[in-house]
Amino acid sequence: MTKLQIDIVSDIACPWCAIGYARLQQAMEQLTDDISFQIQWHAFELNPDASGDGEPILQALARKYGRSPGEMEAAQADMMRIATELGLNFSRMQERYTRNTFDGHRLVKWAGEHNRQTEMKMALFDAYFGHAANIADHDVLQDRAESIGLDGNQARELLESDRYADEVRQEEAYWQQAGVTGVPAFILNRRYMISGAQEPETLVEALRKVAGEVADEA
Repeated sequence: MTKLQIDIVSDIACPWCAIGYARLQQAMEQLTDDISFQIQWHAFELNPDASGDGEPILQALARKYGRSPGEMEAAQADMMRIATELGLNFSRMQERYTRNTFDGHRLVKWAGEHNRQTEMKMALFDAYFGHAANIADHDVLQDRAESIGLDGNQARELLESDRYADEVRQEEAYWQQAGVTGVPAFILNRRYMISGAQEPETLVEALRKVAGEVADEA
């Protein structure tokens, strides 16, 4: 069986990152007889300056993209429909506020020590898009850690320290220097990059192609 490493550069506050991973899951499920996958998540911050109480998301996006709040609401509604079809909970994505995700990325790094990185990422996506939770709040982050079976006290100690801060910053710089300017980005075996939330059929084709090259080199 061919082994593929998939590095996923994403932000917790990025709805297309959640959608993109759900589509990747569908693609991987079609290939499980031939390919084994190892997933590694990497940090990217869409809004690193966000702080305090945040800003209503539709207002913030309208200003960022030079569009009306109504246009942004329609675009978000399309994402909600896509997400629902993929089994994701995006029910409150239009009620959320801009949030800083740096501590969330530190928590994902820590969860990786316990082989729970993907579960942690999914729990944070659900908190933000499904519940409009403040994912910069340490109580929320601790609750999300506990929801996937990790020790809440250890999570709190981590969040109140600066552990993984340097690692997250170095990781963000590395992938930006490697050419990642938007997320999600899926890097296959550290040689091919797929940008954006591609359809499962496109991902299946790409995964098969790279796996075939790996097998030929073996």
